[in-house]
Amino acid sequence: MLIIDGHEDIAYNALEWKRDIRLSVHEVRKREGHTSSGEGAGGIAMSGLPELRRGGFGVVFGTIFVEPAFIFPDGVPAGLTQVYTTPEEAYRIGQQQLTYYHELAKEPGISLILTQEQFQSFLTSWEASSADDPQRPFGIIPLMEGADPIRTPDEVEEWFQRGVRILGLAWRGTRYSGGTGMPGPLTDAGKALLKEMQRVGMILDISHLAEESFWQALDLFSGPLLASHSNCRVFTPTDRQISDEMIRALIERDAVIGILPGNMFLRGGWSRANRFPIHLDEVVRHIDHVCQLAGDTRHVAIGTDIDGGFGRDETPEELDTVADIIKIADALRAAGYKEEDIANVMHGNWQRLLTRSLPVA
Repeated sequence: MLIIDGHEDIAYNALEWKRDIRLSVHEVRKREGHTSSGEGAGGIAMSGLPELRRGGFGVVFGTIFVEPAFIFPDGVPAGLTQVYTTPEEAYRIGQQQLTYYHELAKEPGISLILTQEQFQSFLTSWEASSADDPQRPFGIIPLMEGADPIRTPDEVEEWFQRGVRILGLAWRGTRYSGGTGMPGPLTDAGKALLKEMQRVGMILDISHLAEESFWQALDLFSGPLLASHSNCRVFTPTDRQISDEMIRALIERDAVIGILPGNMFLRGGWSRANRFPIHLDEVVRHIDHVCQLAGDTRHVAIGTDIDGGFGRDETPEELDTVADIIKIADALRAAGYKEEDIANVMHGNWQRLLTRSLPVA
């Protein structure tokens, strides 16, 4: 079964942690010396192209993510390179990561998907391929997580021309909006940014937006919306998740919400200091909650955020590598979901959104 994944930090991992997505998970773990400790670069690695291909991943939203220096109160740790203190630094690092995706797309079987025509051609090629093909088609759609690499709103078109198709205004707070752990409204620059996004045809990712910014963005932006990796606040009550009211508003806009299988996002109370077993039924619970609010299965998908700061020992017990994400489909079957509804969750809903939202060549 085809899997479309709404969120993976491929470029950041490559440039910050030297995690080469072309290697297998086994090779990365061996290189990093990880066994079961989970220490080091984002925990125990789970993602590599061999596993992605074998597991059915056809398309991922590959992020551009630059880390703000202010999250390190004792100073930026030595050796980190993807950290910014000024808009110019954020711009430079963001451009590095986007260039990385362009270079990666020169590898056999890998491509950037930037238009509807490229997307449809890719899907045809993927369907004709097999899981054991080491060059099985693998597509990346660039997504910017946090808009600080965009120095001013009038640079939106430059980023769009270079391939960014999806943009989230915040990770923590930015000069454009409030974000996770930093509540607040859109700034004047944020409002101008949304206007430029709509003009050029970018998709807005609301993940990490502070609630006040979220509601303002929905009022001001009439283009396509998604939540690349956001779980349900009713089960994990933090501002990182989205409330039922927010979910309903996204459903009304025909948006899609990507559920991520990180333990700390699946059940309130789980943390690195307070660990307890989590299973895939918790992922199903979040998926089902969105479906119940929607009355159908057309507004929820997968946004793994795999290797996005958490590793194997911080995900449900059934998961070892990304090749195991297909087990979410098995868990949905066990919960009584029909095959067409499972297909919606694993790829169909992202496919539908992209088909109508990517630009025409």
